[in-house]
Amino acid sequence: MAQNKTVETDASVADYISRIADEKRRQDFGEAVRLMEEATGFEPRMWGEHIVGFGSYHYKYDSGREGDSSLVALASRASSITFYLGTEFEDRDELIAKLGKHKVSGGCFHVKKLADIDKSVLVEMVKNSVEHRKKEHKC
Repeated sequence: MAQNKTVETDASVADYISRIADEKRRQDFGEAVRLMEEATGFEPRMWGEHIVGFGSYHYKYDSGREGDSSLVALASRASSITFYLGTEFEDRDELIAKLGKHKVSGGCFHVKKLADIDKSVLVEMVKNSVEHRKKEHKC
């Protein structure tokens, strides 16, 4: 069975952030990392080369495939900051509706700049997502 490509590493989150070329994106991403660290209580860790994750859980699918993943995560992509919060958590649809300017794709949502969203709603989404994953995966 193939190994997961996105695994927790010892790479530096600060180094990753410092390599974000656009200054405003770099500032927004750093702020988002701080918000998520505060909301989760977990230290940010690199997962693969481009994802900053918080906490972890073990999963096992019916197919037998299993591995570890971060409870929540984010990444700086070409045109946005991508938040990985999952497709299910308490009040997801209501919170997304109140979030502000963003795009949704599956369990991710994309934000061009933090000024476009309500950061208190983001924090609530992060907390709800973490609680859902902890319950779902008994961690």
